[in-house]
Amino acid sequence: MDDMFGGVPQVDIDWYPHWLSPDEATLALSALVEEVHWKQDLIRTPGGIKPLPRLTAWQGDPGAVYVYSGIRNEPLAWTPTVQALKSLAETTCGARFNSVLLNRYRSGEDSMGWHADREAELGPEPVIASVSLGTARRFDLRHSATGAVRAFELTSGSLLVMRGRTQQDWRHRIAKVPGLRGERINLTFRFVSAVDKPSRR
Repeated sequence: MDDMFGGVPQVDIDWYPHWLSPDEATLALSALVEEVHWKQDLIRTPGGIKPLPRLTAWQGDPGAVYVYSGIRNEPLAWTPTVQALKSLAETTCGARFNSVLLNRYRSGEDSMGWHADREAELGPEPVIASVSLGTARRFDLRHSATGAVRAFELTSGSLLVMRGRTQQDWRHRIAKVPGLRGERINLTFRFVSAVDKPSRR
């Protein structure tokens, strides 16, 4: 539960830094590079239409449509490695997931800006399970009301689970790290309901 402890906002997160073994994480990363159909979407920015600064894929059950930043994601079928990671994540989290957003960061130049996953199809207090594979990247959370920041080093094989009011009260990002080499793949498992309309971020 999100509360105040010693004046510092507490975020509702479960953190498993060694969720997969190093060998399991390495094998999963290699498999995902090959089996997932990666794409680079375009987004509208104040400076015009630009490529999204990372590669993405959306997999899920039939009908698990997800719209964010003007991008409509129709689910592709689960691939074997993604399906296996989903089952493990469901067991750990005690939750059911019907979809996943995969983000592929090719180097430190790829990033994700400040945002919260507050789309209507996720519901008011979604459980989102974030699996990281490959090069470690810093994950920042910023409390909307106070500006307080929490940071996690998302190492390969780690699992970070966001619950409760995390999406309502906090925003998160993966910042650019100029000069950083090495690839990272992140999977964020979630449950989307059948709210089929454009969403805002």
